[in-house]
Amino acid sequence: MWQEYFQSASVDEALELLAQYGKDARIINGGTDLLIEIERKIRTPQVVIDVSRVPGLDEIRLEDGTFHLGASVTHNQVVGNKLLVERAYPLARACWEVGAPQIRNRGTVAGNLITASPANDTITPLWAMGAWVTLKSAARGTRQIPLDEFMHGVRRTALEPDEMLTEISFPALKPNERGTFVKLGLRRAQAISVVNVAVVLEIQGGKVESPWITLGSVAPTIVAASEAQEFLSGKTLDDAMIEQTARLAMNAARPIDDIRGTAEYRREMVRVLIARGLRQLRDGSEREDFPANPVMLWGQTNGRFPTSNVQLPTANSIETTVNGKSHTVKGAHDKTLLRMLREDIGLNGTKEGCAEGECGACTVFLDGIAVMSCLVPAARAHRAGIVTIEGLKRDGRLHPVQRAFVETGAVQCGYCTPGFIMSGANLLEEKSNSARGEIQQALTGNLCRCTGYYKIVEAIEKAATMD
Repeated sequence: MWQEYFQSASVDEALELLAQYGKDARIINGGTDLLIEIERKIRTPQVVIDVSRVPGLDEIRLEDGTFHLGASVTHNQVVGNKLLVERAYPLARACWEVGAPQIRNRGTVAGNLITASPANDTITPLWAMGAWVTLKSAARGTRQIPLDEFMHGVRRTALEPDEMLTEISFPALKPNERGTFVKLGLRRAQAISVVNVAVVLEIQGGKVESPWITLGSVAPTIVAASEAQEFLSGKTLDDAMIEQTARLAMNAARPIDDIRGTAEYRREMVRVLIARGLRQLRDGSEREDFPANPVMLWGQTNGRFPTSNVQLPTANSIETTVNGKSHTVKGAHDKTLLRMLREDIGLNGTKEGCAEGECGACTVFLDGIAVMSCLVPAARAHRAGIVTIEGLKRDGRLHPVQRAFVETGAVQCGYCTPGFIMSGANLLEEKSNSARGEIQQALTGNLCRCTGYYKIVEAIEKAATMD
């Protein structure tokens, strides 16, 4: 996959490596986009520079009315941050709509921006909230760029080969401002946007001021519906104004036909989603279906991976603890964690179903947090703790979720079973008395091709009552 893998201990160290290797290098953090791009030959870096354990990069700060998100802040960390949910709801909502818990535990907001797909969910609300990014280079120092200037097109940004995105900043919503994010996908979870929209409004004396309406997945980049924004300014949000604004927003869309929808369908869905978002903001209902205590699948942790100087030894050996046992693995620095577990350590319980983070059969715990092991570099396990399906036993007994699967017959072909059990076990560690809706949310990253979901949910409900 790559020839050299470096684990950076600081931003400066990462910048020095970027300066040395230039276009042959790529920064990796969560890796949920980059590893797929490498697998599909979209990106072919010879050198990978891992910054996921650089101290301080996972900080979320609110200073003088402005949020600052470090480059390692994950989607789930945004969802779990009360201040962001309160004062940056469009972004929090978008992060909640991304992938599934295992993806949100590793995928970063910064990575979403750098991938620069117009269908990526977090770009649309950040654009509407006036975000900018901080880029750093060892040779040229620091520069800050508004998000609309950072995005140049599909998979194209202003990021130079020797630069690293270190921070995302945007104003917090003021007391008289409201905003939301609305997405249309082809399924309830793990869906790429057919269309997504963000709306941010300031309300003064019952009238709209300074509206921002942005559209995703309908053009090569995110676009602002400027005609609709100008029309809505100074108006009240009655039904007629909402419908006219939604129709004007369609004019900003420049969609294409693809496998997820036709251009004509996307334009019509722009109208539908903008009208829906405006009505929600008028009626104050935009947060009604946002969970008060969302399912994270980060167990008893706070969702933050330990950060420390964990550079790999020069021999590229990986020293890791798997199911409580120490291992030293050589020759796996160019593999995924999934392949290392199966090929080098001999733990075949973790399955490869898709190798793209779609099916969840490869779910493991990385330092207590559920992740898709097919989207984690093997070297990320260096001096980390891994738990696989083989390590769930407690005092020689099967884990309650394992026993419940046996007792309820929650197995058909069985290939997906390890991933479901891992997700269920992590959920019960996080929320011992989970409601059915929470169980369903915890399993959104796991697919059963035999359609055995009813028994699987029943098993996890039963496990919650077992010792």
